[in-house]
Amino acid sequence: MKTESTITHKHRLPVNDEGFYGDGRFGGSFVPSGLRGNIDELADAYYEAVADDDFMEEYRRLLRDYVGRPTPLYRAERLSRHYGTNIYLKREDLNHTGAHKINNAIAMGLLARRMGKRRVIAETGAGQHGVATATVCALLGLECTVFMGETDIERQRPNVERMRMLGAEVVGVKSGTGTLTDAVNEALAEWCRNPSETFYLIGSAVGPHPYPEMVAEFQSVISEEIKAQVPVLTGKAFPDYVIACVGGGSNAAGAFFNFIDEGAVRLVAVEAAGHGVDTYENAATMTLGSEAVLHGSRTLVIKDGEGEIAEPYSISAGLDYPGVGPLHAWLAASGRVTVLAATDDEAVAAAHRLTRLEGIIPALESSHAIAALEKMHFYPDDVVVVNLSGRGDKDLETYLSCPDIS
Repeated sequence: MKTESTITHKHRLPVNDEGFYGDGRFGGSFVPSGLRGNIDELADAYYEAVADDDFMEEYRRLLRDYVGRPTPLYRAERLSRHYGTNIYLKREDLNHTGAHKINNAIAMGLLARRMGKRRVIAETGAGQHGVATATVCALLGLECTVFMGETDIERQRPNVERMRMLGAEVVGVKSGTGTLTDAVNEALAEWCRNPSETFYLIGSAVGPHPYPEMVAEFQSVISEEIKAQVPVLTGKAFPDYVIACVGGGSNAAGAFFNFIDEGAVRLVAVEAAGHGVDTYENAATMTLGSEAVLHGSRTLVIKDGEGEIAEPYSISAGLDYPGVGPLHAWLAASGRVTVLAATDDEAVAAAHRLTRLEGIIPALESSHAIAALEKMHFYPDDVVVVNLSGRGDKDLETYLSCPDIS
């Protein structure tokens, strides 16, 4: 029988010990009884680790020397002139492996090793989290299995080959639409089958508590750096806007984290409208969703006409998810975050625009955040930070097949 934990939980987010955010509507830990012991073990190990100076020092050292942090906060001069304001890009695309995903993967890999787990499993959609996980497992000498939908394997082939070169086993998931939702389902099922020897390294701010809090904590380095960089670069204490794309919500959780209590900073979450929020082909969870339990937490989920969880759609594999992390569900429901939705066409046009104006090819996920600039009105002295969560190498085929309508 598990004894009551004596660890003091120190939450930097508005979340309680049961994993419910804000007013308690969203979050929690809804898992099969066979996983309850693992979840409790994970929570205790996590809170012990973040309170351990040696663990955090190693994490910070690897972020600096291996990942390449801090990432620049780059003033996009031509994009700024285009929108008549001051646009800054937080360059997460310059991280080792090409996206923000490595921030969380490094920390959870260290946590897996600390817990004595030798086998790591992960889910991936666009492949960036799979690459980051495979990279960390290679670095730390851990066995790695990545679950990925067959549809995503076809549209993200370069990342699949990167994972395999790094020594990971990539398991194709054929169920459903063969996308991110199905990969998460299969990874959770595998964890249920082998709970004691396996560490599930979740890549987004979703799942049962403590995962959403863990991912946000380990991605919070993004907003920590923005908070330090903005005064130096602009003379302002805080940015006026922080904009990030949201699928499950890891990069946005990191970009928003240290500004949640700063009411003067307007937080903007941009989700995937697919072919339009007035169609059935979208992943606009916060715009259209209703409350339900998905993958172990109560959150906002898009449903079909029968009240069942709908099959999401987005041109972006990383945003192709029918739910959102409980932190984001609470931020949206409370009004702390402004939610916008960008269509496939708007995201592709934004990618071409950024590429032509700044010489930066963004990931399709990040392109949704860039697309929000077209939907907003700024003052000339505003400081607008867009989290550029990943680079677009993996999406070149898609971009080349779409006309430049920017």
